[in-house]
Amino acid sequence: MSDSNQTPWYQRARRWGQTNITEIDPTRYDIDWWRSYWKRVRVQGVIINGGGIVAYYPSRFPQHYRAQHLGDRDLFGEVAQAAHEEGLAVLARMDSNRTTKEFYEQRPEWFTRDANGEPYMAQDRYITCIFSDYYEEFLTQVLREIAERYQPQGFTDNSWSGLRRKDMCQCENCARSFRDKHGVELPTAVDWDSPVYRAWVRWNYDRRLEIWDLFNKTTQSAGGPDCLWLGMLNGSVHNQSGRFRDHKALLERSKILMLDYQTRVQPKGMTNNSDAGKLAHGIMGWDILAPESMAQYQGRVPTFRLASKPPAESNLWMAEGFASGIQPWWHFISAYHEDRRQYKTPVPMVQWHAENEEYLFNRRPVASIGLLWSQENVDYYGRDVAKERVIFPYSGMVQALIRARIPYLPIHVDHIARDASQLTTLLLPNIGALSDEHVESIRNYVQAGGNLVVTGQTSLYTESGERRPDFALADLLGVHATEEQIGQGEIFGMNWESYSDHSYLRLTPELRAQVDGPLTGNEPAIGGERHPTLVGFEETDILGFGGRLEVVRIDEGAGDETVVPLTLIPPFPIYPPEFSWMREPRSDHPALVLRTAPASGRVAYLPTDIDRLFAKYYLPDHGDLLANVVRWASQGQIPLRVEGCGIVDCHLYQQEGRMILHMVNLTATGHMPVHEHIPVGPFQVAIQLNDDVPGSTVKALVAQQPLSITVEDGWVNFEMPSIEAHEVVVVT
Repeated sequence: MSDSNQTPWYQRARRWGQTNITEIDPTRYDIDWWRSYWKRVRVQGVIINGGGIVAYYPSRFPQHYRAQHLGDRDLFGEVAQAAHEEGLAVLARMDSNRTTKEFYEQRPEWFTRDANGEPYMAQDRYITCIFSDYYEEFLTQVLREIAERYQPQGFTDNSWSGLRRKDMCQCENCARSFRDKHGVELPTAVDWDSPVYRAWVRWNYDRRLEIWDLFNKTTQSAGGPDCLWLGMLNGSVHNQSGRFRDHKALLERSKILMLDYQTRVQPKGMTNNSDAGKLAHGIMGWDILAPESMAQYQGRVPTFRLASKPPAESNLWMAEGFASGIQPWWHFISAYHEDRRQYKTPVPMVQWHAENEEYLFNRRPVASIGLLWSQENVDYYGRDVAKERVIFPYSGMVQALIRARIPYLPIHVDHIARDASQLTTLLLPNIGALSDEHVESIRNYVQAGGNLVVTGQTSLYTESGERRPDFALADLLGVHATEEQIGQGEIFGMNWESYSDHSYLRLTPELRAQVDGPLTGNEPAIGGERHPTLVGFEETDILGFGGRLEVVRIDEGAGDETVVPLTLIPPFPIYPPEFSWMREPRSDHPALVLRTAPASGRVAYLPTDIDRLFAKYYLPDHGDLLANVVRWASQGQIPLRVEGCGIVDCHLYQQEGRMILHMVNLTATGHMPVHEHIPVGPFQVAIQLNDDVPGSTVKALVAQQPLSITVEDGWVNFEMPSIEAHEVVVVT
């Protein structure tokens, strides 16, 4: 790849393409057409199948299975040469964790085994063991061969990290390595309470990091210091955990992130993409490129590898990526298609990306809200129910923020002291597992004036998942843990004859005596005003709950600054309808505890799992309550206000002398795949200006029009008439 200014390729290649070669493609790969397509879509790098499961070049290793129809061709070499002639970066794609039966029979000691000694398989291929010399010897030789022969800029690999956590390898390589490391035998079953099992989990994580470092050492020694082995990483921390990929440690090693992530399923849907981008940049920094494989074929229930994805679906996923600092990387499976609609799909979005580069790079996010996360919380607190315990609470908080148009940044718990000083408020959505050091960082943050929103069992467990006798943050929350919980939160999937989760929340003071409706004369007298966290609920005294409540004891020394505006209404029969009346209309179980300390920040604690419930059921009352609590805790210090109908994901950035608002229209995402864009608007927008931004000019890059503005008290105000898929507003 030619380079006049000597900037490394991984800092320059901002748009990527991949034609995932199939075994029949050597008979029909039209290189000239693809060269013209690279130019049309303005890519700067391409991913080309090299080897691993299938080799597309004449490898000198007889065990390296060649594509069925490769014949005498060197297809990888031909396509790589064409790409280099076009000035493109080339990454050799590997897929390395499984082999043929013939290979297995030659080297059976390199392969995974279950508890019965049988090999793990994927279809008709045999899965190799990451602790074997297949990785240490064979794959390193293959990488060296490709690097020396073809001089690619680097390597990617879909399946580099070996067996999944749910499949426990019991081969001799694993047994010997674990015995040497820990002096005990391999665990044979899942037991999160066992220190041996927890050591096995960490041992597997460490091995993946060793392989990452080994492969990079190999490719850089063979291909030069910038010949990087990049693997591929998933955007979901939950998925990364299932593969023993330490997301934080791997991101810290990445000079460019090759992101293989297509998950659009609920609870976050399309916003999975924007959250993944923000989370990754929060670790790597915002100057690291993060191309993402964006499939142009129909995938994810049902999957049709050779059929075109609806353009609206593809483009909206791209827009969500662009909004969070992800770069386009279009991806086709096969070099020849009878459904040729997909060739048109990425062209306008990628061309728009090229034409507006100056607004999409070298920018920093503007947000006052930080959302804490950690992979240890997924593993050691979430354990085998991490989706319910960890992923849903985080996702529910994300969805509530997006729905309220509140910009946020994911913050790793290790980086509280480093990153949180610029934020007014930290959100802790059921971060059960926290170390003493993390707790101390949070305490220091609040004592310095920072605000907290905390839910569920946050801080009740150590970083290794052992339960503490009380919340480690009890002094900040103003409550103490008990051993009791009420409800499990499955009301929408419950047995109708059961009512253990048919519960509600009581809002105080109760206002129904002044709201139109039937009266008994026994309605409570109205005493005082409701707390700001209950704004918007003036016509109701109850909210549907149906979740889990941690029974807590209010700290007697909490003082007058503690307010409890919500309490639990205990469960009562749901069926038959004649029995659905409240047996206990009130309880003394707090459902929301608010504290305002004169010398420190505000603290809101939700013993209720409203965040988890909002992710699962998306009830607007739950989302509104979460947004209200965040606004109260932040003391109104949120730099963006957007009013108007529609679901719009808003991302605010700053560059020198200007601010950038990226808005993505998610209104059409109620059903997947997305069939069409549904324009929304108008929106009344207000942005708090930086000192170096006068706010004299506002223009919309997608609509390509200036907008009329007013500037008042350091805020710029304007109307956005309409948004189809996305819009980028530049304020100068």
